[in-house]
Amino acid sequence: MKVDVTLLGVGSSGGTPAIGCDCPTCRSTDPRNRRTRASALLTAGGLNWLIDTGPDLRQQTLREGFTRVDAVLYTHPHADHLNGIDDLRAFCYVAKAPIPVFGNDYMMHDIETRFHYTTLPPGPWWDRPALQTTPVQGPFCHRGVEVVPIPLLHGKWPIYGYRIGRVAYLTDVSEIPESSLALLEGLDLLLLDCLREQAHFTHFGVEEALAAAARIKARRTVLIHMTHELEYHALSARLPAGIEVGYDGMRLGVEG
Repeated sequence: MKVDVTLLGVGSSGGTPAIGCDCPTCRSTDPRNRRTRASALLTAGGLNWLIDTGPDLRQQTLREGFTRVDAVLYTHPHADHLNGIDDLRAFCYVAKAPIPVFGNDYMMHDIETRFHYTTLPPGPWWDRPALQTTPVQGPFCHRGVEVVPIPLLHGKWPIYGYRIGRVAYLTDVSEIPESSLALLEGLDLLLLDCLREQAHFTHFGVEEALAAAARIKARRTVLIHMTHELEYHALSARLPAGIEVGYDGMRLGVEG
């Protein structure tokens, strides 16, 4: 299956530039060092699959110029991955249709509890998001497209990455269980968490990300979810062949 990817944001929870910081990355004028909160748009099977709804979703949407979201794949309910949920209202308004959203049981319960108004039946003016929450425990098919949730650990917290075709998106990961590695075989493109220079108890650092990439053996690996500690050019110069630094607006394609 052909999959087109747009990296909407590759930043961490604070974004880059970081408020109050005067480091080289935050001072950089290179747009590849300006990072909004982590999210991606995958186009597959004629559908636009949004991964997470961070607080920069409106800005990312206007920058990239897309007006349709057919489904949302949620990784976990931290604020930098969920709290832009209200911006889904615009897509519901344009399409005059609810949007199905998928994630694990905890993720769907969190939306239904904290953002209950988004799960109510749509009103006549489409003035709030209208979402259809669907918990998933394994591979599922939506409108002819198979999606494979990838169980991951974010510290001790079980979360999901996702695979569509030969593309996988793994953010906020500190450990990939052995049972999940089999779900990541034969990838052409791996989008992989790489928070900072040193390891973090809930994220891969540079060395952990490189080790995971070497084990998964995707044809191409792109690093995402980075803090301002990682400057685009300095990190790029250190990476082995087949691994590169992602940036906001980066477009990637995998042929079917």
